Amino acid sequence: MALRPHALLPRQYDHRKVLATTVDAWGRALWLICPDAELQPSSYGRPYPQPRTRPYDALLVINSDGAVREQPLHEVSLRVTHLDALPNGRFVLQGHSATVDQNAQIYGPDGRRRHSFVMGRAVEYLVADRRHHLWSAYFDEGTYTDPISAAGLVRWDSGGNHQWGYQPLEGIEHIDTVYAFNVDDGVAWANYYPTFPLLEARTNGHVRLRKTPVTAPAGMAVHKDEIIMLGGNRQPDRLHRCRMTEHEALLIEEACLTLPNGAPLKRYTRPVGRGRHLYLRGTSPRQWYVMGI
Repeated sequence: MALRPHALLPRQYDHRKVLATTVDAWGRALWLICPDAELQPSSYGRPYPQPRTRPYDALLVINSDGAVREQPLHEVSLRVTHLDALPNGRFVLQGHSATVDQNAQIYGPDGRRRHSFVMGRAVEYLVADRRHHLWSAYFDEGTYTDPISAAGLVRWDSGGNHQWGYQPLEGIEHIDTVYAFNVDDGVAWANYYPTFPLLEARTNGHVRLRKTPVTAPAGMAVHKDEIIMLGGNRQPDRLHRCRMTEHEALLIEEACLTLPNGAPLKRYTRPVGRGRHLYLRGTSPRQWYVMGI
C-alpha cells in the first residue's frame, strides 16, 4: 500500500522555524512558525527551533485542501511542542513554560490568548475532536511523577477543564507510555506499554480493552470494527489489518506501506491518527502524507 500526499507547506515559509505541526479533526494541516526562532543543538538528533525571546508572536499556517491561509497568534509564552485546532476557530498549544506550570494555552479566533491551564508533564500526544473534547496521552517521564499525567490518558473539554482520567481495572497494567493513538469524534484509541492492549475510551464513559497481535505499534487507523496498525514487531513499515471482536483484534492480513512513488518508508515522525485516516510525515515538517481504511 502506498501513502498519498496530503498537504505541503509552501516554500515561502521557512520550515526550519516550524515549532510544531499536525493535521486537525477537519483534515487541515497546521504549522506553527516562529519567525524569530533559532536552531538549537539536540543530543537526541536534529537541531530544533527555539524562540529567541518569550513571549513572542507566532504564525499559524493552515492548509485546507490546498487553500493556504495565515493566523497570527500573539504573546505566545511556551516553547510549543504540540498544537491542535478546537471548534469555533480556536487553537490549543502545549509545551514548555519558563515561569509557570500552566503548560497549555487556548487562543481565540483573534489570535489572543483566552485561557491557560496545567496539562501535566511528558505529553506524548495532544489531539482534539470536533465535539469539544481534547485528549492528552503521556509517556513514562510523566506517568510516574506527575499527578495529572499519572493516568496516562486524560480527557479535557475544549475550555481546558479536566473531565476524565484512565483508571485500569484491578489486575490490568496501568499506562506507562502511549505508543499509538487515534481520536475520532467522541472516542479515543490507545495502544500502550508494557502489555500493548488496545484501549477504547468513549466520552459516554464506556471503556474497553482488547488483546492485539502487534507489539509497540507506531500508529493506528480505525473504522467500525476494522483497525490498521502501523509498525510494531520491529517492522516500522508493516501494516497489520485486524478485525475487532469484543475482546481482541484478530489479524486479517499484512502489507508493506511505501511512499507515494513506491520507495521504502524508512523514517517517519509520530503519526497522527484521526478515525479512519492516519497521517505521517518524514523528518521534514513540510510534507504530510495520508493513508486510510
